[in-house]
Amino acid sequence: SFQLSARGHWSTWPAFASGQSVLRNHKPCCAPEERQSGNKQTLLTTPKPRYLEQLESYLRKELQSLDLTKKNSQELKLQPYREIFEFFIDNFKTYKPLLSAIKNEYEVTLAHQKKTIRALEPLKAMVTTVSEECTRQILALQEKEKDEINTLKQEKQHLLKFIDNMKEEKNSLQTQVERLQTSVAEEYARYLNEYGARKVLLAKLNDMHNERLEMTRHQVQDVKGEDVVKLTLALKIARQDLTKAQVKLNTTIADYGDVVPRRDFESLEKKYSDLLQEMKTLQKDFDQLHKEYEALLEIHRETAEERDNFCAELQRVQHNCTPRPNWAKCSEVIPGGADRWGRLAEGKTSDQLVGVLLEEIGTGALREINVFPGWGKGDQVPVYLRHEGEVKNKKLTKKDVVNILKDVWREKIALEQQTGKRSSLPEFFLSYLQKKYGDAAAMEWSYTLYENMRLCRSNHVLSSFYDILTGKVGEEQYHGQNQLISSLQKELAARDSSNSGSLTSKQFRQEADSFPLKRKESIQELVDASRCKLDSTEDLIDYISLFKEDEEGNAEPFVAKLRTQYVREKQEYLSQLKNKLGDLTEVNADDLKTAFCTIDPDIDDQTLDTYIGLAYQVQREQPDQEVVPVETALERLLAGDVRRVGPSPREGSTAGFKGE
Repeated sequence: SFQLSARGHWSTWPAFASGQSVLRNHKPCCAPEERQSGNKQTLLTTPKPRYLEQLESYLRKELQSLDLTKKNSQELKLQPYREIFEFFIDNFKTYKPLLSAIKNEYEVTLAHQKKTIRALEPLKAMVTTVSEECTRQILALQEKEKDEINTLKQEKQHLLKFIDNMKEEKNSLQTQVERLQTSVAEEYARYLNEYGARKVLLAKLNDMHNERLEMTRHQVQDVKGEDVVKLTLALKIARQDLTKAQVKLNTTIADYGDVVPRRDFESLEKKYSDLLQEMKTLQKDFDQLHKEYEALLEIHRETAEERDNFCAELQRVQHNCTPRPNWAKCSEVIPGGADRWGRLAEGKTSDQLVGVLLEEIGTGALREINVFPGWGKGDQVPVYLRHEGEVKNKKLTKKDVVNILKDVWREKIALEQQTGKRSSLPEFFLSYLQKKYGDAAAMEWSYTLYENMRLCRSNHVLSSFYDILTGKVGEEQYHGQNQLISSLQKELAARDSSNSGSLTSKQFRQEADSFPLKRKESIQELVDASRCKLDSTEDLIDYISLFKEDEEGNAEPFVAKLRTQYVREKQEYLSQLKNKLGDLTEVNADDLKTAFCTIDPDIDDQTLDTYIGLAYQVQREQPDQEVVPVETALERLLAGDVRRVGPSPREGSTAGFKGE
């Protein structure tokens, strides 16, 4: 029999008896004997029981006789061990029920595992088929992209050749201009030479003319015998006139020595203008081709990135591809049957259905719990959960929880309107429960409501209250969404001139188009959500029913789509802000203001100060020199009510890239 050793562990052999004390009928476990635990040397020298040796011998013989090359060799190998275990159970009369139960449980588990393996064999074939299909699609995509890349490469080579031709033509024109300049210089040098030769010739002619006049004058004097004094005075005056004429001539030559004929100047100027205009045209064409080439390079880079992303996504999908589960089976175990499961699963993806299923499992388990363990009274524990010991579970339904939380919101909004200042939701939540149910029962209600909110994430009333209560989301976001929904409801009612509660599809679209910051895709989503329960032939939309909620606080698809677009637009707004900040890891208030004004030029100072205070968690009058990490600032802005004030500055220039 099994006994404890000196240190409290099970002994190596079934008994502390010697080999002679084992019974002759090969049942060593049927006659236990007490042994002293102090003699350790005796324990170490105790031989193996004969019955154990016989069992081991039998096991070895059976294993040696098996053919382990067969397909079911593992099952054949298990059979001798099963027989040995049955012999062992039969000889342990006292522990036979327990050991039999253990053996039966193992048998049941093995049978279940075999059944599971047989059920999974078709899935293996399906996975292989899907893998082959994905491989074919990848090859097709690669082949398609190969043709596009070859086309782009050919266009690139063509553009490069065109650019080289333009460069050669430009060089040729430049050579012609230089040759013309050289020709003009040569012509000007030749003109100067001719001008100098004419001046020398003119001077010689003047000298010859003066000599002839002098000779004529002497002859006349000799003939007539005129007065010498008179002729001397005339000669002096003539010389003075000659000096003046010479000075004037030199001045004229100095002033107009570098002047060319107007006809040649105008001809050269016209040629230069034509060449300059042609060069400007060629430069403009070259710049345009260069821009087109850069644009083609950018498109090629984006196409390559898109291709890489698609390949990575395809590999990820191929790696994670699993058969779609049969969600209809859940209706057999969900309370309410197929009708309730159909309402819960309507319009939801597989990931959302998993969340719904987990929520149902969690709420079902929550109803089975009678008490909650207290969180204690430490400073890290929220004020509404500070309690020592166990707390009773009130076992509320989802309808009861929704009604209580709506009443909390009504009481809080009324109190804030009365006092004029915002109060903390956790503290008001605790004071509300204490006021309504008393201090003793307040914690029971608080723990029950908290656990229901934590589990029911698909319900907007519960999930939004839980996020604000735990500090994940600011309270301003909740009020901002409600204000947006209320404003739209009032606008629709104002357009309904007949007070019939219905609008035509055209009127509804016109009202939806009044949102200046929504894209056409978002407006179309709202219109589709408003018509999700209408036939294709119906034109009237019951806008009042779009804002109704069921008894558990679940909104219609139209309101759910509005809330989804609110969150998506805020994420896009903050994504543009992050891109504008670039590679900065830390940001101060001035840089953040500049980034906001860049991506949202219409933002006013009051809203800008509110966003800065939200990012830095400081009051408006406090200094804004603090520096915080960019990720921290974006997380704080994401938790608050942050929306675009005016249209994006890129919308006009990127009209062709919708949804950028």
